[in-house]
Amino acid sequence: MAGVQGYIFDLDRTLVDLQSFTDYAAALRDVSALVGEQEGAAVPDADWDAPTLSTMAILVALAGDERWEAASRAVAAHERAAIPQSRAMPGLASLEDALAGALRAVVTLLPEDVARETLAHHGIHVDVVVGRDPLIPAKPSGAGLVVAADRLGVPVSECVMIGDSTWDYAAAVDAGAAFIGVPVSSTAFTAEVPVAEGLLAAVGAARA
Repeated sequence: MAGVQGYIFDLDRTLVDLQSFTDYAAALRDVSALVGEQEGAAVPDADWDAPTLSTMAILVALAGDERWEAASRAVAAHERAAIPQSRAMPGLASLEDALAGALRAVVTLLPEDVARETLAHHGIHVDVVVGRDPLIPAKPSGAGLVVAADRLGVPVSECVMIGDSTWDYAAAVDAGAAFIGVPVSSTAFTAEVPVAEGLLAAVGAARA
């Protein structure tokens, strides 16, 4: 991909697996207790478990609602609790060398503070973190990628998004960024989505 100026990574299941250790079923119960029977937004399907997908769809649906803050905090408590058990994804230890000083950002569905704690726990350096924020439409919107590219100081069209899910792909398409998937299951993407076997292969493909 000639002309790549910045790398935008998803965090969960792309750099670090936090999701497998987060009790999103409990998070969903907590959110439901706060907001009642809230219908989730119309979002892409993903190879996540049902509680994770429902929780994230509800947070997307609550954007602009005064209940969003309380709901996000309730979910964040469970996400933060999973940080000590979270695991680096394959290739993470060599990612810094592979990037060779290139600009890099994280755009994640996690809140920024939880994302930064997760990154610090695993010793990951990034230049910009755009997390769950009531003022920035969440993935599958591409708004977070546009914000990240702006903060990196490069056009989003000259960035590549590397992520594990359909939400990441949809966000890249929406923002006008290139995309390389790093699927963790055989059902993560449809055949037309470009994928690589892990982080290092994705970075290599972006540099090709």
